[in-house]
Amino acid sequence: MRPLRVAFISVVPSPYQRDLFRALARHPEIALKVFYMETASPDSPWPEKPLEAHEQILPGFWRPLGSARLHVNWDLPNPEDFDVFVLNSLVSLTAQWLMRFRLKNTPWFFWGERMRPRGHGWRQMLHDLMTAPLHRATGIVAIGTHANADYRERFPEPEHLSIPYFCDLQPFMDATRPARNSGEIVFLFCGQMIARKGVDHLLEAFGQLVANNANVKLLLVGREAELPQLLQQATPSTRERITYAGFQPPEELPRFFAQADVFVLPSRYEGWGVVVNQALGAGLPVICSEAVGAAYDLVDEGVNGMKFETGNVNALANKMQRFVTEPALSVRFGEISKRKAQDWLPEKGAEKWIETLKTTKPR
Repeated sequence: MRPLRVAFISVVPSPYQRDLFRALARHPEIALKVFYMETASPDSPWPEKPLEAHEQILPGFWRPLGSARLHVNWDLPNPEDFDVFVLNSLVSLTAQWLMRFRLKNTPWFFWGERMRPRGHGWRQMLHDLMTAPLHRATGIVAIGTHANADYRERFPEPEHLSIPYFCDLQPFMDATRPARNSGEIVFLFCGQMIARKGVDHLLEAFGQLVANNANVKLLLVGREAELPQLLQQATPSTRERITYAGFQPPEELPRFFAQADVFVLPSRYEGWGVVVNQALGAGLPVICSEAVGAAYDLVDEGVNGMKFETGNVNALANKMQRFVTEPALSVRFGEISKRKAQDWLPEKGAEKWIETLKTTKPR
C-alpha cells in the first residue's frame, strides 16, 4: 500500500513545528510535503535554517491587517496530488482560497491554537467571516485540550481532536545544571518582554518577594521589546536581582533553562506556549496563568507546577513564595516535569498525527 500523501500549509518555518515535521517525514506510512507562506516573519526571532527536502516556501507577499499579516500566495499545491491537507492558517487569502474553493473534494483539517475570546463589531464580523469555512472542515485538530473545548463549542460539525505542539526537548534534558551553593531560588521567564506575556505582573510579583528579603533572582531571556518601560515601575532593589540575558537563538536556550529553579509564564493570553514544553525538558516546575493553553496539558496542579488566576499578582507572588519557603519543592516538581517530558518528544507527536491522518482513506 502506498504512503498517505499529506500536505501541511503553515506560515513560517518555526523550530517547534519543524521538529514535528522531521519526525513525520521519517515515517514510512507518510509522504509529507510542507508549504510555508513566507520565509520568516518581519519580527521573527528565529535565525533562518536550510529547508529540508519535504519543505518549500510558496511565492507570494503579505499585507498588514491590524496586528496580523494577510498572506497572498500562488503556485499552490494541487489538491489532486495529495490525499489530505492540514492548514495551520486562517488569516490569509491563501488559506481562505484553499478552504473555500480548492479543497471541496479533498479532506482537510485545520490545526490551530485556542482562539481569542469573541469580540464586538466589525472585528467579530471579520472573525466570523474568516472562520466560516471551519464548519465544513473534515476535522479540527486543536493545539491542546483547552483549545479543543473551545473549538467544539464554536464549530460542532467537524470531527474534533487535540494534538498540541511536540518539539525536540533532548538538548534541554541533556543540559548540565551549574553547581550553586547560595540557596538562591532562580525564577526564569523566556519570551518577548511585553505586557501580553504578563511581564509587568511578573516584575510586580517578584518585587514582593524582594521586599520580603527573599533570596531570589529573576532571569529574563527574550527580545527586549517593552522591557525598559516595564522596568521603570520596579524598585532599585528589585532591578538589582534581575538578570536580562537578551534574545537567544534556540540552540542556546537549554543552558539558560539549566540555570533556573522555577519557570514562570504569567501571560494574559497564550494560545499554547512552547516554552512550557521546554521547561519540562529542563526538569523545571512551572508556574503559569490560567490563560496559558499548555497549562492544561503539561502542568498538573501541585504535582509538577501551579496555575494562578490570570492577572492576579498577589496569587502569582504567593505561588513563587512557596518555592522560596520550600526549596525542596522545586526539585521534587522538577523531577516529575522531566519524566513527563518523555511523552512530549516529536516522535510522540508524529504518532498522534499518523493515527489521525490514517483515518483519511487515500483516493
